[in-house]
Amino acid sequence: MNQPDLGLKVADLRQQKGLTQERLAELCEVSPRTIQRIESGEVDPRAYTLHCLGEALDFDFGEESAGNENFWLTILHLSSMFCILIVPLLLWSWKKNQSYKIDQHGRQVLNFQITMILLLVAAIFVVMLVPATLMVAQRAGDTAFEGAPIILLLILCVPMPLILIGIFCVYQGAVNAMRAQADKPIHYALSIPFVK
Repeated sequence: MNQPDLGLKVADLRQQKGLTQERLAELCEVSPRTIQRIESGEVDPRAYTLHCLGEALDFDFGEESAGNENFWLTILHLSSMFCILIVPLLLWSWKKNQSYKIDQHGRQVLNFQITMILLLVAAIFVVMLVPATLMVAQRAGDTAFEGAPIILLLILCVPMPLILIGIFCVYQGAVNAMRAQADKPIHYALSIPFVK
């Protein structure tokens, strides 16, 4: 892991453990200024300091190589193409403590997945409601539906929201996988931040 991701991860882990920079410096036997400089991304810590940080924060900073990290980022983003929450959730849970970038990208993928699942549930509700409404209207003798073949309306209207959500998920997953590979910022449109 390289700076600035390393510094951000150290700061994040330190805050999760409720440690001050001074206390972390004591545990690692370095000066508080060194911790400040590492967290701000000004310096790369020496191997010994990185090892001490890893022990104090229960994190292995040396495990992920850049190539391996890119592989997992790609898998994570491609898993967002399918509205199956379990795949990105398992990947994120497994790899979040090994890479700051995977942790951050995983949160965004999970937020997108949860939002899309909620949208799918709403779409399925609408899909079930439309045929019922059309049938009730036709049985009630509504003149607006007399000439319209109800089967044709169902074939055209019912699957459309599901198809559009599917296309949107595939597009977002593919674009963000390519952006992650190019080390560009990722963005999932319409995503609600459930996991922070």
